[in-house]
Amino acid sequence: MESVTIAHSHCEDCFTGVKHSGEPVGKSITIADIPTYLSEPSSSIASQSGPKKVVLFFADVYGPFYLNNQLLQDYFASQGFFVVGIDYFLGDPIFKQPEGYDRDAWIGASRAKALEITPKWIEEVRKQYGAESKYCAVGYCFGAPFAMDVGGTDDIVAGAFAHPGLLTEKHFQDLKHPLLMSCAESDFTFSTEFRRRAEDILVEKKAQYQIQIFSGVKHGFAVRGELENPDVRYAKEESARSIAGWFTRFSA
Repeated sequence: MESVTIAHSHCEDCFTGVKHSGEPVGKSITIADIPTYLSEPSSSIASQSGPKKVVLFFADVYGPFYLNNQLLQDYFASQGFFVVGIDYFLGDPIFKQPEGYDRDAWIGASRAKALEITPKWIEEVRKQYGAESKYCAVGYCFGAPFAMDVGGTDDIVAGAFAHPGLLTEKHFQDLKHPLLMSCAESDFTFSTEFRRRAEDILVEKKAQYQIQIFSGVKHGFAVRGELENPDVRYAKEESARSIAGWFTRFSA
């Protein structure tokens, strides 16, 4: 029986927002023949003893090479993580689509391709960084179900998502690891009703979780929010800080 939807596939806020400013410090590499954004911690952090800490970054429809996502990945790297962001759009993210394109068709085709190639990418990442490394996963919007999928395996120690789409009850029922949910007060894809149902499931299964809800912001705030708005800036920055702290806690 098909699992009940608990986050809609997309809304208008998935495709709008503000492009931020800054200079990314990561680089483009290839993992499992898939373009990947890599951002690494400073050499002083990277050389410290103990297992490496790796973040699997699952981007929104703008992809890991969009400036906002690059800067977000760079932030996690500055907190001591090796960050790898899969380009499951294979160089064809939403902002490169021609005028008049069929958005629903693009979403469907992109999701099918992402579902096909992501497992082999994760497998290769784990080969390259080693089984002894501590892996975490974060997903934004389109990327949330990929973070939740790996959260139902033994491949990570903690997961997180912000303003998710395309989730089902089964994602929460299958969850094996601590989860942080970073949520907007106003979000069509992950409404109050859906968010509370997700919490009910996590309570029922005695999962380890944290939910943060930011007032005055909407879907997309954690990636493409208007930073001149102080409420949005705070929510975006606190979301990233909280996720980094969550991952640090469980990868120590």
